[in-house]
Amino acid sequence: MSSSFILVAFYSVHGGTQLLAEAIAKGVESCGMEAKVRQIPPVTSNLDGHAKAVPEAGAPFVQLSDLEECAGLALGSPTRFGNMSAAVKYFIDQTLAQWLAGSLINKPASVFTSTGSMHGGQEATLLSMQIPLLHHGMLICGLPYSEAELHSTQSGGTPYGPSHVAVNKTPTLSDAEKALAFAQGKRLAMIAKKLEAH
Repeated sequence: MSSSFILVAFYSVHGGTQLLAEAIAKGVESCGMEAKVRQIPPVTSNLDGHAKAVPEAGAPFVQLSDLEECAGLALGSPTRFGNMSAAVKYFIDQTLAQWLAGSLINKPASVFTSTGSMHGGQEATLLSMQIPLLHHGMLICGLPYSEAELHSTQSGGTPYGPSHVAVNKTPTLSDAEKALAFAQGKRLAMIAKKLEAH
C-alpha cells in the first residue's frame, strides 16, 4: 500500500523540539508530500494515574497506526543526559507488533533533538535514537555536508540530524537550525518518494 505522508513525531517540553518539527514539516511539504505532525504523549509519574488521551494544545498525539501507514519518519526528542526522553523511549517500546510485522522495514527515517546547552549531549542523543529505528529496518537519513550551514553553524545542527540549542525558555531557532531542519524534511520526503516509486 502506498503512503503519502511523512510522520513527524516529537516530544517537547519548552518548545524547541516542536519548532524543529515544524521546520522539518515545511521541508517535507516543499517536496510535495504531506507532513503529519504528531506529539508523543508524556509519561506520568503518578503510578496510579493515567496520562491524558488528548493534548491540551498543539498537534494530536501520535498513534502506532501512524507509524504503520507513513512513508517515512522524523522522530524528535529533547536530550536527557545524552539520551532520548522517557516519553519517546516509552513510545518506541510499544512498537513490538510493528517490529514483528516488519511494518517499518525500508522506510526512511531521521531524528532531531534540542538541548539546553551547546554541549548538552545532542549527538549522543541522536545516535541513541537511531538504534531502535535500525532494529526496525529503517533507512537512516542524516544531513550531508553539502548543506552549507553544517560548516558554519554556531548553534545547533549535526550530520546525525537537526538540533537546537535552547538558550532560554522562549525558544527561537537560529537561521542555521531552521535551514538544516528544513533540509532534513526535504531530503526525507525526496528519499521516500524515490523509494515509493520502485
